[in-house]
Amino acid sequence: MAGIEPGRLDLKDQVVHINRVTKVVKGGKNFSFSALVVVGDGNGHVGCGLGKAKEVPSAIQKGIDRAKRNLIRVVLLGTTIPHKVMGRFGAGRVLLKPASEGTGVIAGGPVRAVLEAVGVQDILTKSLGTANPSNVVKATIEGLRSLKDPAVLERLLGKERQMVAFRTRAPAVSVAAPVQPESAVVADPVVAADAPAAEPANASVATPEPAAAHATPPVEEPAPPSSSEKPDATDGQQSDQPEE
Repeated sequence: MAGIEPGRLDLKDQVVHINRVTKVVKGGKNFSFSALVVVGDGNGHVGCGLGKAKEVPSAIQKGIDRAKRNLIRVVLLGTTIPHKVMGRFGAGRVLLKPASEGTGVIAGGPVRAVLEAVGVQDILTKSLGTANPSNVVKATIEGLRSLKDPAVLERLLGKERQMVAFRTRAPAVSVAAPVQPESAVVADPVVAADAPAAEPANASVATPEPAAAHATPPVEEPAPPSSSEKPDATDGQQSDQPEE
């Protein structure tokens, strides 16, 4: 990583894996070696490199030089890491979890070499991908590289919680009371007891008769009597003359 000068650090190297490579040619076989090396100062700086040469010491020296050029700064929290992280590189996946003081380095092989070089003393790890040492080492370093400072992480989590709370806050909506139909309105029991019983809904309503039906029929005037039917002037009157 740019900005880290290896000359100012007390770096210690550790060989993780040495692989012998055989190449078959027309005249026979050519042998070469590749060395995977991890360097670190035990105080948060670590790097890895792969060196290839015809001899093992030359391959190791090349690996150390390349590892010093690939140094990274790792955020630590005491003797462990600040939070859980998953490192991925190629087919390699390494899970790193913080542990309480006194737990020790629960890791094996390439992962342990990287963690001891960076200065971690209490940690829980699990390799979930390939067992290739090169991919496992690089996955572990990628996981350490992605660690966040506790203060920065708390600030990021606080902002994230605020955003989640803001997004989940329901807007205040005024809901009008539902209008009940007249048939569903319940009358006051005291008023209902005094009021007359209501007629059923399906009862027939008497239609008022038109006003002309109640009017008094016109009185017919009697026709004038005929001459034959004229009453005698003496009818109904007593004669004042004495009888002879």
